[in-house]
Amino acid sequence: MKKYIKRWTALLLIGIMMTLPMANVSAAEAEKIKQEGEVTEPITKEDKPYLALGANLSPKQQETVLSLLGINPDEIKDYDVIYITNEEEHEYLGDYVAADKIGTRSLSSVLVVKREQGHGINITTKNISYCTIGMYKNALITAGITDADIIVAAPMPISGTAALVGAMMAYSDMTGEKVTEQSMDTALNELVLTGDIADTVGDAEKAEELLAYLKQEVVAEKLSSDHDIREVIDEACKEFDISLSENETVQLVGLLQKIEKLDLDLDSMKEQAQALYDKLSEIDTEGFFDKIAGFFRSIIEFFKGLFS
Repeated sequence: MKKYIKRWTALLLIGIMMTLPMANVSAAEAEKIKQEGEVTEPITKEDKPYLALGANLSPKQQETVLSLLGINPDEIKDYDVIYITNEEEHEYLGDYVAADKIGTRSLSSVLVVKREQGHGINITTKNISYCTIGMYKNALITAGITDADIIVAAPMPISGTAALVGAMMAYSDMTGEKVTEQSMDTALNELVLTGDIADTVGDAEKAEELLAYLKQEVVAEKLSSDHDIREVIDEACKEFDISLSENETVQLVGLLQKIEKLDLDLDSMKEQAQALYDKLSEIDTEGFFDKIAGFFRSIIEFFKGLFS
């Protein structure tokens, strides 16, 4: 019972924090935020990064993308380059995204560099209008990718869903660590479903945190049955103040069952996205109860004072 009280309290606090108003930002600030990310170390050819380019980029578009990635077009021969085709995007995304949304051209591109153990996953996006850093990060962790700096760029604002294919393929080629078909499929499923839930609730960050929390619960408690997973989804949705349709819930159950079968390591998950998991798991629930108790004690003392 204590475990469920703590979990409920943690979720309640997260829900309360999420209701706090955000400061208004100007259009210039919004654009700046859109173009910023987490990659702080320069990625140079000496780092031996892998570059996954959209196969349908025109010469001018490729020049734009390389510029956004910080690559001199004259030095592209010094990089390990793979090309992601539109056919591959349809192959991997076809079960989760309508064909007309995938489109007929592969444009999003990714620069990936392996970092030292414990570095975690850091991501920067440029001209990506739909997929957020948190969405990419959650999905890459599911795919088993660790300790990397990744820049995702496109020649003009696009959704960026297909960029995850390039990131996983480049990482696999770079490290020699094969990303299994099961892991890739689950990661893509997660990315698309997180985006759908973000659309439903109108808050991408809340959707990211919901998915991260559910993954944490499923992995930590080894939940696999429909009943147990539905229970934790219902509990989380109440406290995150999220309403999902039955179809979305069914999709979430299926995704979380896939994730449970991947045998992900909880400590590694937290290490790769430390800030996100710290936010979910290190809330001072005991301190919260102490504050509540103190609040009621102060009320009692106040009324005692009135009648003394």
